[in-house]
Amino acid sequence: MTASPKPSIGAVLTAPIVWLARAADMPLRAWQRLTGRGGMIAFFLIPNMAVFGIFVIVPLVINFFYSVTGGTALFLSDRPFVGAEHFDRLLTCTDHFNPTTCREDMFWTAVWNTSKFVVLQVSAMTVVAMITALILNSKIPGKAFWRAVFFFPVLLSPVVVGLIWKWILQRQGLLNFALYELDMTQVNWLTERSWAFAATIGVSVWAHVGFYALILLAGLQAIPGDLYEAAEMDGTKPGRVFWRITLPLLYPNLLVVIVLSLIRAVQVFDEVFVLTSGGPGTATLYLTQYIYEVGFASVLRNPGLASAAALMMGGVLVVLTLLQLGLTRWRDRK
Repeated sequence: MTASPKPSIGAVLTAPIVWLARAADMPLRAWQRLTGRGGMIAFFLIPNMAVFGIFVIVPLVINFFYSVTGGTALFLSDRPFVGAEHFDRLLTCTDHFNPTTCREDMFWTAVWNTSKFVVLQVSAMTVVAMITALILNSKIPGKAFWRAVFFFPVLLSPVVVGLIWKWILQRQGLLNFALYELDMTQVNWLTERSWAFAATIGVSVWAHVGFYALILLAGLQAIPGDLYEAAEMDGTKPGRVFWRITLPLLYPNLLVVIVLSLIRAVQVFDEVFVLTSGGPGTATLYLTQYIYEVGFASVLRNPGLASAAALMMGGVLVVLTLLQLGLTRWRDRK
C-alpha cells in the first residue's frame, strides 16, 4: 500500500479557517432557504445600517433637538425649548455682506471666510490636480515613484500636516531661514492676515491634491489612445487636443473632483486649526471652527447655537451633493 501524501503547511494553517467557514455556511444556507434572496440582503445590510444609524442618524437627531433648545446644559431634559431662536440669531443682519451689522457677527465672518476659501482653494486644487495628472500620465522616467510621491501627503493625518507646515512657516521656521540665507526679506507667514489666509489654501492644496490627481489620472488613462494618434496624424496642436479631446472626455472625473473638493473645503478644520487657530484675528476663522468654538471651546459655550450653525452647514453640503447627482445625470442623458 502506498502512503497517503502528507498535508502541506498551507493546508494545515488554513484548516481552521475552512472549518469555521463551513460551520458558518450551514446556518446561512438555512436562513436563505427560509427567507429567500431578500432575507440574505437584509442579513448583510442590517449591521451596516445599525452602525450608520448609531453614529450618523442618532447624532443628527440629537443635534436637531439641541438647535431648538437653549441654555448651556448638556442633557436635553435640562434644556428649555426656544424654537427657531438660534436660527433667527444667526440670520439676523442689516447687511449680510457686512458681518459687523449682523447679530452674530462671528458667524458671518466665518461664512464669508469659508466662501472665499472654498472658491480659491477649489479653483487652485482643480488646476493643480489637472496639471499633476497630465504630468503623471505623460512619458516621464520613474513614473510610479512620482505617483507615490504626489499621493503620499494624502496618507498623512491633517494634524501632522498642520504641524509640519507650522514648523516650516512660523517666524523662525525653515522657509524664513532659507529666505535669510538668500538675503531676501523674511515674511510673517502665519501672523499677517493675507499671508495666513494664503497659507491655509496652499497647505490644504498640498495635503489633498494627490487624491484628486489620482481621480483625474484614472480618467486620462481611460481615454482611447487612438484619438490622440488620429489628432497627431492630422497635425492638431496640443492645446486644441486638450480642449477638444481630453477635457470633454474627462468631464465626469472633473465633475467628481470639483464636487468632492467643494464638500471637503466647506468642512475644512483640522490642518487650519493646528496651523493658525483661526488667526491672526479672524482672518482664517472658518465655519467648522466657529461651530467648535461656540459649542465646546468658548467659556460662554452655546451648544444650541453651534447645532443650528451645523445644521445650516449640513444643508449646504446636501445641496452640493444633490448638485453633483443632478449634473451627473444630466451629463449621462446628454
